[in-house]
Amino acid sequence: MSVADRLVSYFAPADNSARTIQGELAVSNPAAEASIAGDSHAGQTGGLLPDIKISGQPLVQDMGQGHGDLEEEGRPPYFHAMIAGGLGGSTGDMLMHSLDTVKTRQQGDPHIPPKYTSLGSSYYTIWRQEGIRRGLYGGWVPALGGSFPGTMLFFGTYEWSKRFLIDHGLQHHLAYLTAGLLGDFAGSIVYVPSEVLKTRMQLQGRYNNPYFKSGYNYKGTIDAARTIVRHEGPAALFYGYQATLYRDLPFSALQFMFWEQFHAWARQYKQSRDIGVPLELLTGGLAGSLAGVMTCPLDVVKTRLQTQVHPDLLPKENKPAAKGAAHISTAKSQTRNISTSSPSTHTPRPGAVNLQTSSVITGLKVIYQTEGISGWFRGVGPRGVWTFIQSGTMLFLYQRILKQLEVWDSAAERESSI
Repeated sequence: MSVADRLVSYFAPADNSARTIQGELAVSNPAAEASIAGDSHAGQTGGLLPDIKISGQPLVQDMGQGHGDLEEEGRPPYFHAMIAGGLGGSTGDMLMHSLDTVKTRQQGDPHIPPKYTSLGSSYYTIWRQEGIRRGLYGGWVPALGGSFPGTMLFFGTYEWSKRFLIDHGLQHHLAYLTAGLLGDFAGSIVYVPSEVLKTRMQLQGRYNNPYFKSGYNYKGTIDAARTIVRHEGPAALFYGYQATLYRDLPFSALQFMFWEQFHAWARQYKQSRDIGVPLELLTGGLAGSLAGVMTCPLDVVKTRLQTQVHPDLLPKENKPAAKGAAHISTAKSQTRNISTSSPSTHTPRPGAVNLQTSSVITGLKVIYQTEGISGWFRGVGPRGVWTFIQSGTMLFLYQRILKQLEVWDSAAERESSI
């Protein structure tokens, strides 16, 4: 087979008949299969490279053909995928909510010099002054209210899109990439409004907070939603929607493409659908961390765009607030935009250039011209850690809950057949 034919076979879906013939050859004569695989690999590399194998198969063959066999082993019902995804995603988000709160305070701190600087001191300050429930876990109600249905929509859309694209002949890696992008877009319809509420509640902390003046002072989640709609309009609940998509769509697309690939390799390495707890945590964590590192430039420019101070929006004079609307800032009077999605782990350095633009591409150019490539990757370490933990937790629970739902379904079928 020529190199061109091999490239075509890699980017095209594997033929079912070819897989069947290969399977029969493996059963009838394992030695012959090993010989053919070795000759094929040697022919492709010219004998210059050693045979790199995973579970007895060449790596090139594994990447091109392994997905089809694993994909056909079982597809969970959509409802199972949505329930497992909702529980896994919301658990991961709740686990990391305190870090989210600290980063939101850092990004939205209007004080000069800022009150919240390093991660450790910010954690301690918020915990000591405001406690856990109203401080570090402020805004957890809207966070949970958006995370569970948002991840349900994500996994339902992801599973449907992935199967549709693969069944219609799209190469597996591209199918995973596209399905992840579509899934995050579907979930954003729910999680962006909840993130607006959550972020403002995180900035506010407790009601009538004496320790941090954020410009917001809501009695609770329902009061926050009513006040925002009444004073700023329903569109304010989707504030930052476009900027959120710029970062989160590429992240989710890469995350799930990597996870599907890592998971396929792990299953072939273990020769089983059950790869065990360590590998489940590792594959999910690595997928999220790698995607987080690769999208760090988008995270940096998104944070700069949403946290830069606009002098033209500064209030000319302090006006007394209307009765019953104390400490409520409207969209026009808000001078510092803050993130409305998963926490950015980038905090602009003191004196960082003000981008003076709303364009992501222009922002990337300005940061590169003024700070170099290192400016694109400021905060890459914390971002990699955050995405590793959150992604590992979410995908581990997703797989475990799917397996448990499958067990319950099988038991129910056996009982009904008796």
